[in-house]
Amino acid sequence: MTDTKAWPFGTDADENDRLTALRIPVTGQHPMWRYIATFDRESEARPTDAEAAQLASYIEQYKDYFFNDWYKAKLLERPLDVDAVTRIFHKWGEDDWSYRVVTWEYGPFWVPAAPRLRGGQYDDSKLGPLPLVQVMDRDHQMHSEYPSKSWAAWKASHPEIFPAEEA
Repeated sequence: MTDTKAWPFGTDADENDRLTALRIPVTGQHPMWRYIATFDRESEARPTDAEAAQLASYIEQYKDYFFNDWYKAKLLERPLDVDAVTRIFHKWGEDDWSYRVVTWEYGPFWVPAAPRLRGGQYDDSKLGPLPLVQVMDRDHQMHSEYPSKSWAAWKASHPEIFPAEEA
């Protein structure tokens, strides 16, 4: 007997993308569902295998930090994790990533800004290009100058995904 469950996300998330198997939704810049984090299908480049592992781990860390075991099991009933303020990650090129939060209404669309806007009058951050892990660090430091302790501990406990940065 075959599983006849329909893909619950319609055209919002790509059902057959290789990232979907890692529970990483591949969506547009304005997803309709409240995923934890997504990869922007309009990106100029695709994640490497290492970057895909980092995206999947980012989602896992969010669940580990915010949800109890019962709720994490409930999330597994769907092929993608839905219940968050979505972060969308966009890849411009090698080691050149940005992100945005769907609730942002003011300020730059992407942080760091898109390459064509960097250094211009609409680029307040003067950042970029940044590798994915540094963009994730920025997301985890929204209210201080340092990434959160829980994020730092998560990365340290997963050296196979987040190798220690060389000084």
